[in-house]
Amino acid sequence: MPDQNPKKKLRSTEWFGSADKNGFMYRSWMKNQGIPDHEFDGRPIIGICNTWSELTPCNAHFRKIAEHVKRGISEAGGFPVEFPVFSNGESNLRPTAMLTRNLASMDVEEAIRGNPVDAVVLLTGCDKTTPALLMGAASCDIPAIVVTGGPMLNGKLDGKDIGSGTAVWQLHESLKAGEINLHQFLSAEGGMSRSAGTCNTMGTASTMACMAEALGTSLPHNAAIPAVDARRYVLAQMSGMRAVEMAKEGLTLSKILTREAFENAIRVNAAIGGSTNAVIHLKAIAGRIGVDLELEDWTRIGGNTPTIVDLLPSGRFLMEEFYYAGGLPAVLRRLGESGLLPHPGALTVNGRSIWDNVREAPSLNDEVIRPLDKPLIADGGIRILRGNLSPRGAVLKPSAASPELLKHRGRAVVFENLEHYKERIVDESLEVDASSVLVMKNCGPKGYPGMAEVGNMGLPPKLLRQGIKDMVRISDARMSGTAYGTVVLHVAPEAADGGPLAAVRDGDWIELDCDAGRLHLDISDEELASRLASLTSTDAQPMSTRGGGYQKLYVNHVLQADEGCDFDFLVGCRGSAVPRHSH
Repeated sequence: MPDQNPKKKLRSTEWFGSADKNGFMYRSWMKNQGIPDHEFDGRPIIGICNTWSELTPCNAHFRKIAEHVKRGISEAGGFPVEFPVFSNGESNLRPTAMLTRNLASMDVEEAIRGNPVDAVVLLTGCDKTTPALLMGAASCDIPAIVVTGGPMLNGKLDGKDIGSGTAVWQLHESLKAGEINLHQFLSAEGGMSRSAGTCNTMGTASTMACMAEALGTSLPHNAAIPAVDARRYVLAQMSGMRAVEMAKEGLTLSKILTREAFENAIRVNAAIGGSTNAVIHLKAIAGRIGVDLELEDWTRIGGNTPTIVDLLPSGRFLMEEFYYAGGLPAVLRRLGESGLLPHPGALTVNGRSIWDNVREAPSLNDEVIRPLDKPLIADGGIRILRGNLSPRGAVLKPSAASPELLKHRGRAVVFENLEHYKERIVDESLEVDASSVLVMKNCGPKGYPGMAEVGNMGLPPKLLRQGIKDMVRISDARMSGTAYGTVVLHVAPEAADGGPLAAVRDGDWIELDCDAGRLHLDISDEELASRLASLTSTDAQPMSTRGGGYQKLYVNHVLQADEGCDFDFLVGCRGSAVPRHSH
């Protein structure tokens, strides 16, 4: 039986630590699972927040990972309790998993706050599950540690390695150009995804796994160990053990997710050639823990940072090689030794500084993780673009772009929405050439809804047949981290929210100057104001207003891309306190 005067150090004692009616009922109902008395002796109760789902293929192996986490929790003297949360996988979920990222974060937040857990292990994998779980846990500010599912093994096609996601975009463009036939295209299907795990390119899943490690919220090497490597299960067990100690120490997320941690992550994102999606997700996580992160931080901190990880879509290799080459600890060591790691003293979940974790990390392949004086790209930081077309900012990933297009002026070819794009792009009479700028509207947070990954518009087939491989593309949408090209994304405000993008017309001249951070629509201020004033409400009506339920909540409360696309009422840390319930 529990102590009559339990020490109120752990949250769970509010449920299980009393000898009164409430304590009786909480323990009794838990005992229907065969739990003995001694499990309620005041040991830390560790939640395992699981995004396992067979509809989220990247996370479909999480049941096994959870078992290893449980083993670690029990070994360290904790009491493991696993619970499911909404699993928003990008590959199957329509219209986009980004629509439900905030929903998943709400599920996580309320599950943590309302239940008797002293710390949580966050099982994350597919793109949006990592930010969603960190957002929800940050809102509660209890001890939390991230365990990702790991990347797939290298894809294979005709004896060569291919990268998940990136191969789809490359092969589909080749199909449209007539370079391969439909049989050749479909033959890549099975070989691209041949093991459990997330995309094996430096897409959003791998990027956010690296961000979790760079932020200090996971153990070293968590980001890169392949999903089917036995060392992934060792890390899961060690993370479970560490979660117990974190609960005892009171090592909450607010002590780890500091301003310094986010600055480290921004620098790391540039070094790895990370996804543009990290801009939105880091902003949302920072907002939940109370850290003021701005778009300009990506220029100030990420600028002039060499991209040294040679991975698809920017480079050549895949996550398997990245792990064998030393993984993120090797990148962090190289940054730290050159003075490019902004805050080497930042605290991590194992109780040590990030520099203490990596100061002796080996770098085993200079082709995959390059020396700083032989980078893949000399300045790979994500660019923030402003101008009359994006007064609140837009983003571009130079490491995935064509250098000759980073300063460009061309005439707009405009698509009012995704459906209009699909109809028009295949029109052989479309007035478009290699110098044109493809512009797509109404695909932002409110417009799509959910800001789908459609910004990397495929090129017109008639240009592909001429050998054109890249063009400047601009939209208020996002782009998959596995994609590539000279693509301007996240234009804010979006067209559906009355942003200047809504006013662009066919034939308008648009200027992109990446180095200068400029995105300009070449019309007068008066003409721009007149065009925007002439737009009717139906011109910028979000698709989702035709429905109700969660989509209506989303459109009414979602913030713009420059603010992280969180809900306005979710920003800020609400803590873990919950009123006691008296039965």
